[in-house]
Amino acid sequence: MCGIIGHVGEGNAIDALLTGLENLEYRGYDSAGVAVQNGSGIEIRKRSGRLSELKTSLLGEQLEGEVGIGHTRWSTHGPPTDENAHPHTGATDDVAVVHNGIVENYAELRERLREHGHEFTSDTDTEVIPHLIGQYVAEGMATEAAFRRAVGELEGSYAVAAMVSDERAIYAARQGSPLVVGVEDEGVFLASDVPAFLEYTDTVAYLEDGDVAVIHPGGIELTDLAGRSVTRELRTVDWDPEQTAKGTYDHFMLKEIHEQPTALAQTVEGRVDRRSGAATLAEFEPGDFAGIDRVQLIACGTSYHAALYGSLLLNDAGVDSRALLANEYGDRSPPVDEGTLVIAVTQSGETADTLSALRRATAAGARTLTVTNVVGSTATRIADDRILIRAGPEIGVAATKTFSSQAVVLALLADRIARDRGDDSPLGPTLVSALKALPRQIERVLSSTDAGAIARRYHGSRSYFFIGRGLGYPVALEGALKFKEITYEHAEGFAAGELKHGPLALVTPETPVFAVFTGEEDARTLKSAEEAATRGAPIVALCPADHRATAVADAHLEIPDAPPETAGLLANVGLQLVSYHAADLLERPIDKPRNLAKSVTVE
Repeated sequence: MCGIIGHVGEGNAIDALLTGLENLEYRGYDSAGVAVQNGSGIEIRKRSGRLSELKTSLLGEQLEGEVGIGHTRWSTHGPPTDENAHPHTGATDDVAVVHNGIVENYAELRERLREHGHEFTSDTDTEVIPHLIGQYVAEGMATEAAFRRAVGELEGSYAVAAMVSDERAIYAARQGSPLVVGVEDEGVFLASDVPAFLEYTDTVAYLEDGDVAVIHPGGIELTDLAGRSVTRELRTVDWDPEQTAKGTYDHFMLKEIHEQPTALAQTVEGRVDRRSGAATLAEFEPGDFAGIDRVQLIACGTSYHAALYGSLLLNDAGVDSRALLANEYGDRSPPVDEGTLVIAVTQSGETADTLSALRRATAAGARTLTVTNVVGSTATRIADDRILIRAGPEIGVAATKTFSSQAVVLALLADRIARDRGDDSPLGPTLVSALKALPRQIERVLSSTDAGAIARRYHGSRSYFFIGRGLGYPVALEGALKFKEITYEHAEGFAAGELKHGPLALVTPETPVFAVFTGEEDARTLKSAEEAATRGAPIVALCPADHRATAVADAHLEIPDAPPETAGLLANVGLQLVSYHAADLLERPIDKPRNLAKSVTVE
């Protein structure tokens, strides 16, 4: 999780560092800090709390330096305190380090360093790194050799950036956690994610596991841990800096909810044959999936709900499919063979649990494919194939437009895989027509929703339940997750038929039930809602205006008429808005919910 920023170049680095940290706060916001090389040593400022605390502490300071690193933290080892904030230094203040990931052998390394007289001032695993570097420099090693040896001793996942007194350079390495460099005329950036420096440059290179980088004002020297030279391709990122700004919206989440029509149009563009009514997906050759016998989708969180949506569509298309939680994908996972396609669904392409599961699937002999939003991410490099969802940057921690885009890509894949196998896909023309109409229909939901009024009506309820059947089930799960993520209120999602198998015991007049109607088994979903209503629960129906559920529901969130393949995605937009307005009423920090981060890069 955590966010790293670094800059080497002309002029004072502090403004670029603070801008980068502000752009990276979605990765963690428990504490923040910066270090700059000012020609007479390293100056460090760090504070617990939001980045604003650090910026306030810097008012009136003359903190200057042409080389600098910064960090925004999501706590793993030790609580969010000033002492545990990054950057960390070693036995002297001559080495400063920021780190993302987990050093699994830090206790062993700390004990060894203590035997050499080192004292530690934080609870973090990170602090061993500057101590190691400093120890090897004290033994006579050059800085690069000392850095290389230190990171070579780390076990676990890491992205590390270090600077040393009186050196105009940043030393960096990665193993399991992302790092990207950005090249501009005046210098070089280093960051966890591209949005950190996007207003300065769109020319990037992605470091890979095992890479060691020495960043100077004039460029980058890249080697592997053994010191052998490596090359990483420079690419141009097609994200506009304005995409990472809130514009006129109060929150990134609301902006990204409203971006869904555009995001979905981009997702579908060029991927369907409007004459034949088939998914083309030019990323793959004709017949590419002909040998696929079964599909496993692996993912976490919101991406898991999209994977479940895709799995149901694959099964509808005649393809044996299962959605599996990536963090449970281990020794007890279903067997795989050459006829198994494992699809890793990950917004960032850096989700640690999903990457671990992806590697297990590859080792077991499965063909792998990733569905992701980030070009050049780790998932795109380790999977056999990749397909981008094209949703554009998503800054809000609670995923919105990326869920919709993931679900649409998986719908297209379901149709394409079925056709390549020779199955009679029931999706076909209906799917293409529905996807073509989806952006326009979402615009209707956005412009006419009663989500704000419903959030106010049920404000202060004790619990919130979400139910659905078939393709409405993953939408119910996602609706509940979104609600609990940003409101901090209790919310649960259920398959509608499961309500009577236990959860009804929790239903009271203070438990509104949001029922998703997709046109699939709606009579049975309505019966489940009525069972809750009998126990006093208010019912909120997500359905078209003429649906019979409106006659028995206490409130109605209207969605346009649509086939089941897309009706759930329309309902999902309504539920996103309810969550947003409910969180706003509670004055929650909507874009930065407590204890969460956008990209979960630790297992």
